[in-house]
Amino acid sequence: MLTFLNSTAFTALGAPTTWAEVLGFLSGAWCVYLVGRQSALNWPIGIVNNLVWILLFATAGLYADSGLQIVYIGLAVWGWTNWVRGHDGGVLPVTGTSGREWLWLVGAGIAGTAALTVLLDTATPSTVPFWDAATTVLSLLATWGQATKRWESWLLWIAADLIYIPLYLHKGLTLTALLYIGFLLLCVRGLIAWRSTRVRTPEFARGA
Repeated sequence: MLTFLNSTAFTALGAPTTWAEVLGFLSGAWCVYLVGRQSALNWPIGIVNNLVWILLFATAGLYADSGLQIVYIGLAVWGWTNWVRGHDGGVLPVTGTSGREWLWLVGAGIAGTAALTVLLDTATPSTVPFWDAATTVLSLLATWGQATKRWESWLLWIAADLIYIPLYLHKGLTLTALLYIGFLLLCVRGLIAWRSTRVRTPEFARGA
């Protein structure tokens, strides 16, 4: 199975594309689309996507991103439970992030990126430790926001995607980089949809 996933599905723009990249895109795009529609099915689809990315990123030498997928699976179980359980017997609403939460997010982001950069630089053969760490931390914070339905989580995903695209080009994952442009557009769509939903439910709003 691993041999098949690492085998070339086709060649695009002169670069070989593996079946892992193809499956990663299909499951990832479906997941992002479902998140934008606030469907709880995004979580199991996301777990499938995480399993595929573990192989893809480890093969490309993106060790933080590979390990991050394991954390994602744990967060997905929590997020799935959160969404299904809802709020006071109803659907979990989209809310804003409070000022206190932003302080925590910024502090965790800076500390986490610094610590992970040092770890990757000294303990792994990562060739891009800072950018690998930055995207890892942004993605973790965005997943927290997604699990708690904070509309600003899309801003964090967009920031991560803007780093991921040139990073994957640098690592030779040409198709993955192009597909992340598609993810970026889906994130913009999700941001608009969630922001609009939050505006229509101001009683749950926590932030501006």
